[in-house]
Amino acid sequence: MHRPTAFTAPGRFWRGNLHTHSTRSDGVLLPEEVCRRYRAEGYDFLALTDHFVGAYDYPIVDTQPYRTEDFTTILGAELHSGAMANGELWHILAVGLPTDFAPSHSPDFHPVEGQETGAELAARAVAAGAFVAVAHPQWSGLTLADARGITAAHAVEIYNHGCAMGCDRPDGAAIADLLLSEGRRLTMIATDDAHFYEPDHFGGWVMVKSPENTPEALLAALKSGDFYSSQGPELRDIRLFDDRIEVESSAVAAMIVQGQGTAARAVHGHSMTTPKLDLTRFGDSPWLRVTLMDAAGKKAWSNPIWR
Repeated sequence: MHRPTAFTAPGRFWRGNLHTHSTRSDGVLLPEEVCRRYRAEGYDFLALTDHFVGAYDYPIVDTQPYRTEDFTTILGAELHSGAMANGELWHILAVGLPTDFAPSHSPDFHPVEGQETGAELAARAVAAGAFVAVAHPQWSGLTLADARGITAAHAVEIYNHGCAMGCDRPDGAAIADLLLSEGRRLTMIATDDAHFYEPDHFGGWVMVKSPENTPEALLAALKSGDFYSSQGPELRDIRLFDDRIEVESSAVAAMIVQGQGTAARAVHGHSMTTPKLDLTRFGDSPWLRVTLMDAAGKKAWSNPIWR
Protein backbone atom coordinates (compact mmCIF):
# COMPACT_ATOMS: atom_id res chain seq x y z
CA MET A 1 0.00 0.00 0.00
CA HIS A 2 1.26 3.46 -0.97
CA ARG A 3 0.18 6.86 0.33
CA PRO A 4 1.39 10.09 -1.31
CA THR A 5 3.57 12.26 0.88
CA ALA A 6 0.93 15.01 0.94
CA PHE A 7 -0.96 12.73 3.36
CA THR A 8 1.99 11.35 5.32
CA ALA A 9 4.24 14.40 5.76
CA PRO A 10 4.15 16.12 9.16
CA GLY A 11 2.04 19.20 9.70
CA ARG A 12 -1.37 20.31 8.45
CA PHE A 13 -2.86 21.66 5.25
CA TRP A 14 -2.59 25.39 4.54
CA ARG A 15 -4.72 27.07 1.86
CA GLY A 16 -3.05 29.45 -0.55
CA ASN A 17 -3.15 31.13 -3.94
CA LEU A 18 0.02 31.14 -6.04
CA HIS A 19 -0.95 33.45 -8.92
CA THR A 20 -2.22 36.99 -8.26
CA HIS A 21 -1.80 40.52 -9.63
CA SER A 22 -2.01 44.03 -8.21
CA THR A 23 -1.58 47.65 -9.31
CA ARG A 24 2.13 46.93 -9.57
CA SER A 25 1.28 45.43 -12.97
CA ASP A 26 -2.19 45.02 -14.55
CA GLY A 27 -4.34 44.36 -11.47
CA VAL A 28 -6.76 46.94 -10.08
CA LEU A 29 -6.12 46.65 -6.31
CA LEU A 30 -3.15 47.80 -4.28
CA PRO A 31 -0.92 44.98 -2.97
CA GLU A 32 -2.04 45.68 0.61
CA GLU A 33 -5.71 45.34 -0.36
CA VAL A 34 -5.09 42.14 -2.35
CA CYS A 35 -3.46 40.59 0.72
CA ARG A 36 -6.24 41.85 2.99
CA ARG A 37 -8.94 40.27 0.85
CA TYR A 38 -7.26 36.87 0.67
CA ARG A 39 -6.73 36.86 4.42
CA ALA A 40 -10.37 37.93 4.98
CA GLU A 41 -11.52 35.03 2.77
CA GLY A 42 -9.75 32.49 4.98
CA TYR A 43 -6.55 31.95 3.01
CA ASP A 44 -3.43 31.12 4.98
CA PHE A 45 -0.94 32.42 2.41
CA LEU A 46 -0.64 34.27 -0.88
CA ALA A 47 1.95 34.77 -3.60
CA LEU A 48 1.59 38.11 -5.34
CA THR A 49 3.01 37.48 -8.82
CA ASP A 50 2.91 40.67 -10.86
CA HIS A 51 4.15 40.71 -14.45
CA PHE A 52 7.96 40.85 -14.55
CA VAL A 53 8.39 43.15 -17.55
CA GLY A 54 10.04 46.51 -18.08
CA ALA A 55 6.75 48.32 -18.60
CA TYR A 56 6.04 47.70 -14.91
CA ASP A 57 9.66 48.15 -13.79
CA TYR A 58 10.20 44.40 -13.26
CA PRO A 59 8.31 44.12 -9.95
CA ILE A 60 8.94 41.55 -7.25
CA VAL A 61 6.52 43.11 -4.81
CA ASP A 62 7.56 43.17 -1.16
CA THR A 63 4.49 41.79 0.62
CA GLN A 64 6.30 41.11 3.91
CA PRO A 65 4.60 44.09 5.65
CA TYR A 66 1.22 42.41 5.10
CA ARG A 67 2.08 39.22 6.95
CA THR A 68 0.29 38.56 10.24
CA GLU A 69 0.29 35.83 12.85
CA ASP A 70 -2.20 33.79 10.79
CA PHE A 71 -1.34 34.86 7.23
CA THR A 72 1.91 34.83 5.29
CA THR A 73 3.13 35.73 1.84
CA ILE A 74 5.66 34.29 -0.58
CA LEU A 75 7.47 36.66 -2.94
CA GLY A 76 7.20 35.91 -6.62
CA ALA A 77 6.42 37.11 -10.13
CA GLU A 78 5.00 36.02 -13.47
CA LEU A 79 8.01 35.89 -15.77
CA HIS A 80 8.03 36.63 -19.49
CA SER A 81 10.69 36.06 -22.11
CA GLY A 82 11.06 34.37 -25.47
CA ALA A 83 8.47 33.28 -28.00
CA MET A 84 6.23 30.23 -27.97
CA ALA A 85 5.39 28.49 -31.25
CA ASN A 86 2.52 30.93 -31.82
CA GLY A 87 4.92 33.87 -31.66
CA GLU A 88 3.63 35.15 -28.32
CA LEU A 89 5.60 35.68 -25.12
CA TRP A 90 6.01 32.95 -22.51
CA HIS A 91 4.14 33.21 -19.16
CA ILE A 92 6.03 31.39 -16.41
CA LEU A 93 4.97 31.48 -12.76
CA ALA A 94 7.81 31.74 -10.24
CA VAL A 95 7.01 31.62 -6.51
CA GLY A 96 9.81 32.12 -4.00
CA LEU A 97 12.04 34.47 -6.00
CA PRO A 98 14.75 36.49 -4.28
CA THR A 99 14.22 40.26 -4.40
CA ASP A 100 17.40 40.70 -6.45
CA PHE A 101 16.39 38.27 -9.22
CA ALA A 102 17.89 39.77 -12.37
CA PRO A 103 15.41 41.06 -14.95
CA SER A 104 15.13 39.39 -18.29
CA HIS A 105 15.31 41.64 -21.33
CA SER A 106 11.52 41.89 -21.61
CA PRO A 107 10.44 45.49 -22.11
CA ASP A 108 6.79 44.56 -22.59
CA PHE A 109 4.59 41.62 -23.64
CA HIS A 110 6.17 41.12 -27.07
CA PRO A 111 9.22 38.97 -27.81
CA VAL A 112 12.33 40.95 -28.72
CA GLU A 113 15.59 39.91 -30.31
CA GLY A 114 18.33 38.76 -27.97
CA GLN A 115 16.20 37.98 -24.91
CA GLU A 116 16.29 34.72 -22.96
CA THR A 117 14.13 31.84 -24.10
CA GLY A 118 11.31 30.75 -21.82
CA ALA A 119 13.29 27.62 -20.97
CA GLU A 120 16.35 29.64 -19.98
CA LEU A 121 14.30 31.98 -17.82
CA ALA A 122 12.51 29.09 -16.07
CA ALA A 123 15.83 27.37 -15.37
CA ARG A 124 17.30 30.57 -13.95
CA ALA A 125 14.29 31.01 -11.65
CA VAL A 126 14.61 27.42 -10.39
CA ALA A 127 18.34 27.97 -9.78
CA ALA A 128 17.44 31.07 -7.74
CA GLY A 129 15.26 28.92 -5.46
CA ALA A 130 11.78 29.42 -6.93
CA PHE A 131 8.95 26.96 -7.40
CA VAL A 132 8.20 27.28 -11.12
CA ALA A 133 5.02 26.43 -13.03
CA VAL A 134 3.91 26.70 -16.63
CA ALA A 135 1.01 29.15 -16.50
CA HIS A 136 -2.40 28.65 -18.19
CA PRO A 137 -1.42 26.28 -21.05
CA GLN A 138 -4.82 26.45 -22.74
CA TRP A 139 -5.07 30.24 -22.59
CA SER A 140 -1.53 30.55 -23.93
CA GLY A 141 -2.16 28.27 -26.89
CA LEU A 142 0.71 26.12 -25.68
CA THR A 143 1.83 23.27 -27.91
CA LEU A 144 3.27 20.03 -26.63
CA ALA A 145 6.58 20.98 -28.22
CA ASP A 146 6.52 24.26 -26.28
CA ALA A 147 5.82 22.46 -23.02
CA ARG A 148 8.54 19.89 -23.60
CA GLY A 149 11.08 22.68 -23.73
CA ILE A 150 10.47 23.97 -20.20
CA THR A 151 12.42 21.15 -18.55
CA ALA A 152 13.09 23.02 -15.30
CA ALA A 153 9.46 23.56 -14.30
CA HIS A 154 8.08 21.86 -11.19
CA ALA A 155 4.41 22.11 -12.15
CA VAL A 156 1.70 22.94 -14.68
CA GLU A 157 -1.42 24.94 -13.92
CA ILE A 158 -4.20 22.35 -14.18
CA TYR A 159 -6.81 25.06 -13.50
CA ASN A 160 -6.66 28.85 -13.81
CA HIS A 161 -9.77 30.58 -12.47
CA GLY A 162 -9.16 33.87 -14.26
CA CYS A 163 -8.95 32.03 -17.57
CA ALA A 164 -12.15 30.15 -16.70
CA MET A 165 -14.06 33.36 -16.06
CA GLY A 166 -12.51 35.54 -18.74
CA CYS A 167 -12.23 33.27 -21.78
CA ASP A 168 -13.31 29.72 -20.87
CA ARG A 169 -9.76 28.43 -21.34
CA PRO A 170 -8.82 27.30 -17.83
CA ASP A 171 -7.34 23.86 -18.46
CA GLY A 172 -3.86 22.41 -18.29
CA ALA A 173 -4.70 18.74 -17.94
CA ALA A 174 -4.10 17.69 -21.54
CA ILE A 175 -0.58 19.14 -21.69
CA ALA A 176 0.24 17.86 -18.20
CA ASP A 177 -0.96 14.31 -18.96
CA LEU A 178 1.06 14.14 -22.18
CA LEU A 179 4.19 15.27 -20.35
CA LEU A 180 3.56 12.74 -17.57
CA SER A 181 3.24 10.00 -20.17
CA GLU A 182 6.66 11.00 -21.49
CA GLY A 183 8.09 10.52 -18.00
CA ARG A 184 8.14 14.11 -16.73
CA ARG A 185 7.71 14.19 -12.93
CA LEU A 186 5.44 17.22 -12.73
CA THR A 187 2.90 18.36 -10.18
CA MET A 188 -0.32 20.30 -10.83
CA ILE A 189 -1.55 23.54 -9.29
CA ALA A 190 -4.89 25.34 -9.32
CA THR A 191 -4.68 29.12 -9.16
CA ASP A 192 -6.76 32.29 -9.40
CA ASP A 193 -4.61 34.52 -11.63
CA ALA A 194 -6.67 37.25 -9.98
CA HIS A 195 -6.69 40.81 -11.32
CA PHE A 196 -9.98 41.81 -9.63
CA TYR A 197 -11.51 43.51 -12.68
CA GLU A 198 -13.78 40.49 -13.19
CA PRO A 199 -14.85 37.59 -10.91
CA ASP A 200 -11.45 35.92 -11.22
CA HIS A 201 -10.67 35.43 -7.54
CA PHE A 202 -11.20 32.81 -4.78
CA GLY A 203 -11.90 30.08 -7.34
CA GLY A 204 -8.86 27.78 -7.35
CA TRP A 205 -6.17 27.15 -4.75
CA VAL A 206 -3.56 24.78 -3.39
CA MET A 207 -3.70 22.97 -0.05
CA VAL A 208 -0.11 22.59 1.09
CA LYS A 209 0.93 20.13 3.82
CA SER A 210 3.56 21.74 6.01
CA PRO A 211 4.59 21.86 9.67
CA GLU A 212 4.46 25.67 9.62
CA ASN A 213 2.74 28.45 7.71
CA THR A 214 6.02 30.11 6.80
CA PRO A 215 7.34 30.98 3.34
CA GLU A 216 10.30 28.64 3.74
CA ALA A 217 8.25 25.64 4.88
CA LEU A 218 5.53 26.17 2.27
CA LEU A 219 8.05 26.51 -0.54
CA ALA A 220 9.81 23.30 0.50
CA ALA A 221 6.49 21.45 0.58
CA LEU A 222 5.52 22.77 -2.86
CA LYS A 223 8.79 21.55 -4.33
CA SER A 224 8.28 18.16 -2.67
CA GLY A 225 4.76 17.84 -4.06
CA ASP A 226 3.16 17.78 -0.62
CA PHE A 227 -0.09 19.40 -1.69
CA TYR A 228 -3.28 19.01 -3.68
CA SER A 229 -5.36 21.54 -5.61
CA SER A 230 -9.03 22.41 -5.24
CA GLN A 231 -12.03 24.54 -6.09
CA GLY A 232 -13.82 23.34 -2.95
CA PRO A 233 -13.69 19.58 -2.20
CA GLU A 234 -11.27 18.37 0.46
CA LEU A 235 -8.92 15.51 -0.38
CA ARG A 236 -8.01 13.92 2.96
CA ASP A 237 -6.16 10.74 2.05
CA ILE A 238 -5.22 8.47 -0.86
CA ARG A 239 -4.31 4.81 -0.43
CA LEU A 240 -2.98 3.03 -3.50
CA PHE A 241 -2.94 -0.78 -3.62
CA ASP A 242 -1.89 -3.09 -6.44
CA ASP A 243 -5.49 -3.61 -7.54
CA ARG A 244 -7.44 -0.61 -6.24
CA ILE A 245 -7.36 2.96 -5.02
CA GLU A 246 -9.16 4.26 -1.93
CA VAL A 247 -9.76 7.92 -1.14
CA GLU A 248 -11.02 9.86 1.88
CA SER A 249 -12.64 13.21 1.13
CA SER A 250 -15.39 15.66 1.89
CA ALA A 251 -18.73 14.72 0.33
CA VAL A 252 -18.35 14.28 -3.44
CA ALA A 253 -20.48 13.03 -6.32
CA ALA A 254 -17.69 11.55 -8.44
CA MET A 255 -14.15 10.26 -8.24
CA ILE A 256 -12.29 10.00 -11.54
CA VAL A 257 -8.91 8.31 -11.86
CA GLN A 258 -6.74 9.08 -14.87
CA GLY A 259 -3.64 7.34 -16.18
CA GLN A 260 -1.51 7.10 -19.27
CA GLY A 261 -3.18 7.19 -22.67
CA THR A 262 -6.89 6.35 -22.54
CA ALA A 263 -6.71 4.82 -19.06
CA ALA A 264 -9.47 6.42 -16.99
CA ARG A 265 -12.37 5.27 -14.83
CA ALA A 266 -14.95 6.96 -12.62
CA VAL A 267 -17.24 6.09 -9.77
CA HIS A 268 -20.38 8.17 -9.18
CA GLY A 269 -22.64 8.39 -6.15
CA HIS A 270 -24.25 10.61 -3.55
CA SER A 271 -22.30 12.31 -0.75
CA MET A 272 -19.40 9.86 -1.07
CA THR A 273 -16.61 10.32 1.49
CA THR A 274 -14.66 7.06 0.95
CA PRO A 275 -14.82 6.32 -2.79
CA LYS A 276 -12.95 3.27 -4.10
CA LEU A 277 -12.05 2.14 -7.61
CA ASP A 278 -10.66 -1.02 -9.17
CA LEU A 279 -7.45 -0.42 -11.11
CA THR A 280 -7.59 -3.32 -13.57
CA ARG A 281 -8.26 -0.86 -16.40
CA PHE A 282 -4.94 0.87 -15.76
CA GLY A 283 -2.62 -2.04 -16.54
CA ASP A 284 0.98 -0.87 -16.56
CA SER A 285 0.27 2.86 -16.49
CA PRO A 286 3.28 4.30 -14.65
CA TRP A 287 1.24 7.07 -13.07
CA LEU A 288 -2.25 7.81 -11.79
CA ARG A 289 -3.99 10.94 -10.63
CA VAL A 290 -7.32 11.57 -8.93
CA THR A 291 -10.02 14.13 -9.66
CA LEU A 292 -12.91 14.62 -7.22
CA MET A 293 -16.10 16.45 -8.15
CA ASP A 294 -18.82 17.54 -5.75
CA ALA A 295 -22.54 17.91 -6.45
CA ALA A 296 -22.03 21.52 -7.55
CA GLY A 297 -19.40 20.55 -10.11
CA LYS A 298 -16.46 21.88 -8.10
CA LYS A 299 -13.29 19.80 -8.40
CA ALA A 300 -10.18 18.82 -6.50
CA TRP A 301 -7.05 17.34 -8.07
CA SER A 302 -4.32 15.16 -6.63
CA ASN A 303 -0.77 15.31 -7.85
CA PRO A 304 0.33 12.40 -10.03
CA ILE A 305 1.14 9.22 -8.15
CA TRP A 306 3.97 7.21 -9.68
CA ARG A 307 3.64 3.43 -9.47
